[in-house]
Formats: sequence, C-alpha cells, structure tokens
Amino acid sequence: MTSVPEAVTAGSTDPAGPGEQEARQAPGGPPSWSGLTSLQVLRQLDSGPRGLVEAEAGERLARFGENTVPPWRTVSWPRRLGGSLRDPFTAVLLCLGLVSAAVSAWGTAGVILSLVVVSCALRAGGERRADRSVAELRKLVATTATVLRRTAEDGAPRSRELPVTELVPGDVIRLAPGDLVPADVRLLRASGLTVHQAPLTGESAPVAKHPVDVPEPEGGPFDQPQLCFQGSSVASGSGTAVVVRTGARTRFAATRTGPGRRAASAFDQSVHGISWVLIRFMLLTPPLVLMANAALRGRGFETLPFAVAVAVGLTPEMLPVIVTTTLARGASLLARDHRVIVKRLPALHDLGAVDVLCLDKTGTLTQDRPVLHRALDAWGRPDTEVLRWAGVNAWWTLQLADLPAPDALDEAILDAVGEDAPSAYEGVAALPFDPVRRLSTAVVRRPGRLGLHTMVVKGAVEAVIERCALAEDERARLLALAAREAHGGLRLLAVATAERPARIRAFTTADERGLTLLGFVALRDALAPTAADALEVFADRGVAVKILTGDHPGTAARACRDLGLDPGAVLCADTIEGVTDDELADLARRTTVFARCAPEHKARIISALRAGGHTTGFLGDGVNDLPALRAADVGICPRDAVDVARESADVVLAEKDLTAIAHAITSGRHSSVNIATYLRITLSSNLGNVIAMLATGLMLPFLPMLPSQILVQNLCFDAAQLAFAFDRLHPSALRRPTVLQPRRILRFITGFGLLGAAADLATFGVLAFALHDAGGPLGAGGTGEAGEAAFHAGWFTENLLTQALVMLLLRTGRRPAPGAPVSPVRRAAAGLAVIGILLPLSPLGPLLGMTALPPLYYPLLGAVLALYTVALRINRSRYEKAGTGR
Repeated sequence: MTSVPEAVTAGSTDPAGPGEQEARQAPGGPPSWSGLTSLQVLRQLDSGPRGLVEAEAGERLARFGENTVPPWRTVSWPRRLGGSLRDPFTAVLLCLGLVSAAVSAWGTAGVILSLVVVSCALRAGGERRADRSVAELRKLVATTATVLRRTAEDGAPRSRELPVTELVPGDVIRLAPGDLVPADVRLLRASGLTVHQAPLTGESAPVAKHPVDVPEPEGGPFDQPQLCFQGSSVASGSGTAVVVRTGARTRFAATRTGPGRRAASAFDQSVHGISWVLIRFMLLTPPLVLMANAALRGRGFETLPFAVAVAVGLTPEMLPVIVTTTLARGASLLARDHRVIVKRLPALHDLGAVDVLCLDKTGTLTQDRPVLHRALDAWGRPDTEVLRWAGVNAWWTLQLADLPAPDALDEAILDAVGEDAPSAYEGVAALPFDPVRRLSTAVVRRPGRLGLHTMVVKGAVEAVIERCALAEDERARLLALAAREAHGGLRLLAVATAERPARIRAFTTADERGLTLLGFVALRDALAPTAADALEVFADRGVAVKILTGDHPGTAARACRDLGLDPGAVLCADTIEGVTDDELADLARRTTVFARCAPEHKARIISALRAGGHTTGFLGDGVNDLPALRAADVGICPRDAVDVARESADVVLAEKDLTAIAHAITSGRHSSVNIATYLRITLSSNLGNVIAMLATGLMLPFLPMLPSQILVQNLCFDAAQLAFAFDRLHPSALRRPTVLQPRRILRFITGFGLLGAAADLATFGVLAFALHDAGGPLGAGGTGEAGEAAFHAGWFTENLLTQALVMLLLRTGRRPAPGAPVSPVRRAAAGLAVIGILLPLSPLGPLLGMTALPPLYYPLLGAVLALYTVALRINRSRYEKAGTGR
C-alpha cells in the first residue's frame, strides 16, 4: 500500500493564496493539486473513482488527523484577571493602594484594593458569561458525508454515511442539494451543480461548478469551476468529488492562523488618552504637596499620608467599577431583551460611539433569495406571456428532471406564476440546467396541438440568444436591452420557444437551436423586511451606512435605492488598489457603496475610515469577512455565521437583523453617556477639591482635611456615583454617537474644576467669618483642636453638598423620559446631601475629628451654594451651545 505523496509535481501551477501555500509546506501537508487534470489529482492522492480501501483510509486518518478545524483556546480566569489589571486606572489604583499600605494608611489601602478586586472580578465574570453564551450558539460546519469506500482492493465500492471527522485526502464523496461541503474537494463528475460560496466570498448568487479536464491558470481558487471548498454548501444539482485537503489544511481553517490582533478600539484609545493625562497629575501631586509643606510650613514626611490621600482624591477610583457595571448591565439587558450577545464588554461602549456602520448587502439589506421584478417582451414592454412560459419551464424541469428542489431563480418564478398555469400543459421531457450550457429546457404538449411538441428554453441571456434565429443587428439590439436592465441591478433570464414535431426519440441539447425569443424575466433580490426601518433609525441616530459587497455594482445600487438609501456613485473595489491611504480615506468618506470587494478591500476601507477619525462597526458572517471584522472597532456577526467569524466578532446577533444592531447601538450609547457623565462629574469635582486643598493647605497652619476624612468623603461620593450605572436617560441624549474625547473632557473638567475650587475657597471665607463671629479659636487666630475640627466639619459638609449639586446639574439627559420614575441619580444625590449635613452632628463626627458648626454657617453656606448653582447652570448652557458638553 502506498501513501499519499508529499512532493509537488514539477511544473504544476497553483493559483492558491499564501495561506494555502503555507499549509501545504507544513509537515505532512497535502500535495499541490491546482492546475492538474482530474486523473493527475487522483494519482497524486493514490486514489481512484471507486474510493479508498477502509484499511488505507484508517492509515491516512492516523497520519493526517481528524477533519476538524483547530479549536480556539478558552481564556483562563487568571489570564482574564491579568487582562483586567492592564486597564490604566486599575493599574494606578493598585499602585496607590500599595503606596498607602507602605505608609501604614491601612484604611485607604483596604478600600482601594477592594475596588481593584471588585472591578477585575466583575469584568472577568461578564466576559466569561459572554463566552459561554457564544459557545452555546456554535454549529458544526457539517456532521456527516456520503463516502465511497471499499473493504478490499478488488471489492465493489459502497456508499456510506461517515462523520466528517473521518474524511481523509483521497476519499471520494457525493454531494447533493443542501449538503455542506465537508472539506476542500476536486470535482470528478457533476450534474447541474451550483454551490453557495457566500461564507467564503460574499457572493449572493450560487456559483456553477463542473469538472474541468485541464484547469485554466487564470483567476483565484474560488473562480475555478472544478474546486469546492469547506464552508460552502450545495444549492442545486449533484456531484462526485475527491477530497484533497482536510482539517487544518483547508482554506477555511487557514483563516484561523492569520494575525488575530486588532488595533486599539475607540474605547481603548479614549480611556487611555484620559488616563495618562490624569496619571501624570497624580504622579506629580504627592511630591508637590510634600515639597510645598516642607518649604512653607516646615512639615516633613508626616504629610505623606495626606499627599497620598490627595492623589487618591484626584483619581476616579470608581471608574473601573462604574465602567464594568454599566457595560455588564447593558450587555445583560441586550441579551435578555434583544438576544444580542456582547462578547467583549468594552465593545458595548464602542457600539455607542459608532458613526459608520459597514455591512454586506446579502442577508442584511436583502434576503438570500430572488423575487420576480417584471417580465418583458423582446422590445422591453411588460408581457405576462413571457412569465407564463418561464413558469412552464421551471415547473416541468423540476418534475421531469427529478430534481430534489427547484433552484432559487425557479422558485421565484413559480411563486409569481403559481402552479395552475404550468400544470395546464402535459410534460414530455426535460433537460435540466447545466453550468456549461447555462440554460434548461422543458418539452411540453399543448392542448389542441396534436403532433407538435413545444420546447421551452430558459437561461442566461447570451446563451439563449445565441440559439435563436436572429440577424446580427437584432441580436445586438437584444443584448443591449438586456445590458441596460442588468445595469439597473436586475438579474435577467431569457425565455424562448420552438415547435418540434412530436416524436418518441429523446430530446437532446442538439435540439436547442432555431429558437424564437419571447422576452426576458427580470428578478431582483428580496428586501429584508426590517432593513428600511433600521436604515431610518441609523440616519436618525447619526450613523452613516456603508455597503461593502462582492456583488455587481448595479445589484447593490438597486437594493439601496429600493430601501430609500441613496447609493450615490458606486465604486468598484478594484479601483482603490492604486490609491494611497489618505486618498482612500477621502473616498471612503464620500462613497456609500463599494462593489466587487475582496476581503482585503473590506479591511482596507474600514481601516481608512478609522484613520479618518470614524468609529466603525462591521457586520459580516463569512470567512471572507474575517479581515474586516478584525479591522473594525466593533465586529458584529449573526448566530448562523461561520464558526471562525463568530469567534472573531465582538457582538453576536441571534438573527441577521439590522434592527438588533440599532438596539445594540442605542444600548451602547446609554452605557457610554453614563460613563462619560461619571467621568466629567467626578474629575471636575475631584480637581476642584484638590486645587482647594493644596491652596488652603499652604495658607493654614494645619492640614485642611485629615486623611481619614478624605477617605470617608470619597467613599460617600463613590457610593453615590454607583447610581450612574443605573441612570435612565431621556431619548434625546441618545441621538448622537458618544465618544470619550480626552480633549473635550479635559476642557470640561478644567472649567468646572476651577469653578468648584472657587466655591471651596468661598466656603473657607464663610468658615472664617462664621467661626470668628462665634468667637471660635480659628476666628481668634488660634490653631487649637476645636478650631481644626470645626473647619474640617464645615468643609466636609460643603464638599458633599457641592458634589450632590454637581451630580444633579451636570448630569447628561437631565430631563426624565415621559412616565419615568425618579432617577437613581436624584436619590443618590439627596442621600449624599443628607450625609454631608448630619454626619458631623452625629456621634461619628468626633471620631472622625469633626465637631458641630455654629448656626450662622448654614445660611452663609446656602448663599454660596446658590451662587454656585447659578454659575453651574450658566457654564453648562455655554458648553451645550458650543457642542462640547459631551
């Protein structure tokens, strides 16, 4: 028994891509087979038309391994937790916690480290639940295959149903309608075979496949009619093929070995930009506090806990918890209400920031089936007779050719004409569709026409016109008419008839001559029922839709026009190959429809859009969509996408429905607005407090606030801000893409932070006046414990009250939705204000170094807060008008 040879046949050509060539060079890889005749392929595989012997198949299975795609490894808990620690704010918090522990500030260290653990656990748990949900959606590429095997060398071949995992190179398999191609195969025989290659190429129409003795070297592997690839499916016809590649060597599996790392998403870029600016501030704060106190007040390292507390006060320490909780809650609601699974939690924020959505035409704007548009006579006028004869052809071809099911085009014709009209004729014979002839023929007996049979021919326009008795000028006119219709995005079939004398002898393809052209049947892609409504929602939400399709430009443009989307000037993808990246970015911005897109074209267009400052989402479901899924900020795929696409995507839809994406974008914006609101409010409030603390710390003979008081204040503020994760927004707040833009946020927090610092310093004046009027030690210039405790209490109360005001007045979407209950943020702000007033007066006040304040303080503080409220409203209006409020 001989084994499968390894060597490449000398002089053979191979148009396969780099992924296939690399797979072929691997140890134990398959031989080169493209460009060879069928007989040469069988000889290289040491096989034959009768299939392999069982013993030899077993040996090859042990040698090449099972026919399975290599599984993706799941991420372990330690790796998930480690990935969570790479978040900049989480890493800074961890460092501050360790520094706090080093200076024996155990309370501060315990709280900070607890926040780090909670944040990491929430994020890792949410992503693990998403992975489990996706795992439940997985489908096998195929389960069983019909294989010809022999028990001995001289034994007769027998058809057997075997698991696809047991297929080996050299196996001879049979393909039938509905079968999934279980491996890469070379056709030996075929009858009317058409294959859906959409998961691999994005083509919406089935592709005709047939054996070729000597393959043409031109074109890519998917253009070769004799080759079928794993991941495609049989649309019609039947065939026999030899398996040439299995397992990790197939083109389908080769996509998994490509580079899987993607560029930083919109969420990563924005958070990192804000993070590193704040990190620089936090790293500078402790040394500045220490040096200023040492130079002006003669204090030493005893102020280190205060310096660390000030740095912690500037840190939005709840950001990891708020972000994770907000995104996890949004992802949970999406999965429950709309059956949308978010695999990577930050992708939900990226969805909210999406302003360009790229998608294919087939299955999104249109369904994967054609419908009748109209029937025309030879002069382009509507004619129902043409449709009737097309129905006769489709019906009797299906009945007499013993096809298991009509193809998609025949189904559309039969749906339009009904079954009564074709059944009025008596079928005589049928010649099914053949991809070489590109037409099908039905022979019928018409009522009252004894001695005559009517031959009805339907198929490709060029093939039918070629068989008609026409003058050259008439032939040119008809081809021009068909070209005009096809340019409008219609798929045309020509219909012709011929009368033949009744006979017993069988009809053959030689009889398909001297036909009379009746006209044309025009078909278009059926529109997705929810696509038009979804496109309106996208337009209302400020999301531009770009169509990246492998289809004909006219077909894509017609689908867009039918749905109310202006296609503009359609750009064929091959025209972008010679343009620079900057030129492509400008083209991508201005173009709505890109046709004839290969996988690399889609990825390059999306990269150009991102380089132009757009946040992109891409919806794809095939192997050909993998580069684009990885290039986009958010990769989206439906549940029934190929396995490798589901594993590469960030978001998985239960159905390929654009309305589900609209819901996901709305949910992402809801989460993003709440995160942005938290950041703006927290950072502006914290910056104001830090500026005021540094200023008063240099003016006072004592620390303006004790580290324990700073910690309690931060804990109260942090607990109140958890409400942002559950805030309900007015619909008007969700009408624009939400991006965490570092410059805008920094301008916001600087302006409102200085305003908050001014309110704090005004409170210092109020405290000096109130305590002086009350004869307190601070007013008399004393520095006793009573004066310090009163100052601490007054500033503690003012800080929490101003933070409550900021939560209410700087919150996005302050108007509640009609009928909505009281916002969680309003309740949290009210609770924060109550704590700020009552805590210094409670028994806990003295324990924290605070004492009761004189009654005069409260009306004076009320006046400061009223002025602060007016200033907040004025500045908020100015920011909203300038468009920088978000």
